[in-house]
Amino acid sequence: MTNLSPSQANKQVTAGFGGIILGALGVHKFILGYTTEGVIMLTLAIVGGYFTYGLTSLILQLLGLIEGMTYLNMTSENFIQTYIVNKRRWL
Repeated sequence: MTNLSPSQANKQVTAGFGGIILGALGVHKFILGYTTEGVIMLTLAIVGGYFTYGLTSLILQLLGLIEGMTYLNMTSENFIQTYIVNKRRWL
């Protein structure tokens, strides 16, 4: 069992709501410290959204919604083990 700290529990809630609300921009990835993945999502949302009239942004928002709901539906121990310790970066 992992040692839980309040900041790690706050990361779960913040990343979950960040994924639900601003998932297309990769906010939840930045919150978890996955800078590369966050930049990929942000770039795809802006550039891809411009060229596809927002379709890419809509798809990324759906991905962020799914990831945010996944974060919030996990137990704190499972979330920390999966996303903080093992660094699972996508879904």
